[in-house]
Amino acid sequence: MREHELPAPQRRGRGKGRFDDDEPQFLKRGRAAEPALAEPDDEPDPEDRWSSWDEAVHGPEPHPDWLVTELAARDTELGVLKTGKEADVHLVRRGVPDTGRSCLLAAKRYRDAQHRLFHRDAGYLEGRRVRRSRENRAMAGRTAFGRQMIAGQWAAAEFAALSRLWEIGSATGRIAVPYPVQLIGTELMLEFVGDPDEGTAAPRLAQLRPEGAELRSLWEQLVDALVVLARAGYAHGDLSPYNLLVHRGRLVMIDLPQVVDVVANPQGPEFLARDVRVVGAWFASRGLPPDGADPAELTGLLLREAGIR
Repeated sequence: MREHELPAPQRRGRGKGRFDDDEPQFLKRGRAAEPALAEPDDEPDPEDRWSSWDEAVHGPEPHPDWLVTELAARDTELGVLKTGKEADVHLVRRGVPDTGRSCLLAAKRYRDAQHRLFHRDAGYLEGRRVRRSRENRAMAGRTAFGRQMIAGQWAAAEFAALSRLWEIGSATGRIAVPYPVQLIGTELMLEFVGDPDEGTAAPRLAQLRPEGAELRSLWEQLVDALVVLARAGYAHGDLSPYNLLVHRGRLVMIDLPQVVDVVANPQGPEFLARDVRVVGAWFASRGLPPDGADPAELTGLLLREAGIR
């Protein structure tokens, strides 16, 4: 799945809304740069960076036990997990030097204003508005500033949706999403879903050929997740077997930047219905009985759960 590798993002100072790849290295905030006097271990290696935890918006509390939050930690780039039209996902190990404390993270980095594709933004962004008219005009006109605003909206929308769904899933067990670790600008760091020892990501549903009881279990998990989404007022907006992972028998929903408010967005019910059609067709093609995956019946149920009908 690797098509190419992008340069690892460099560390940003507080208040900046973009990555600056021209800077060779960023020092930990508050530390003076003294190259001639620094000890060899004082700064990260060129392929590493200091943990950006102290600069970020954090995920829901309590934070998971596996998550490294120490400010002395370093983030080491391990490669690209996935490339896409809107964002690339990198594998990052965050660890505290000279200790055994570390964790794997998936760093989702939205493309900059020149390289992202915005052909689908208009429909998804209906119902999402910022307060200041300047930003709204820039977004509507697709200026460079407006495109950067949109990229930030996509990252923020995904972080907010994942945070809410993580909390619901923790309380009910009815939906599984990666834990949203942190958000800085257009970079979203997530729990790595897969084998942490080998750094192997969990397979996508589209890669599998489940049958019988396994197929039925995955479908029931998906229906539960869609009901949770609808009750929270959401439709995934781009749901398919390619953004559903299967990890140790558990269905995990990913890729929610285009999450749709089914009430505020006039096209919300259409997005929801399309999600159901796409995943329903996949399960039916794998042998799920038609009476167990009726798209019209499930769509009606979800719209009622969302309070639309």
